[in-house]
Amino acid sequence: MRSAQKSPDPAEAARRARFGRLPERIRIEDTVEERAAAPPDPARDTYNADEWLVRYCL
Repeated sequence: MRSAQKSPDPAEAARRARFGRLPERIRIEDTVEERAAAPPDPARDTYNADEWLVRYCL
């Protein structure tokens, strides 16, 4: 009686070496890149009380 095992196929061995296991997991933090749409403008967030008074009260 012959053994039930087949001789290894070189193409199958190559597939198992390449696709035999799943790739490592990638963290969600590593998949997202955050960049500002425009460079920050320091003059945009300055508060001027006199400008507010002129703009809304006159």
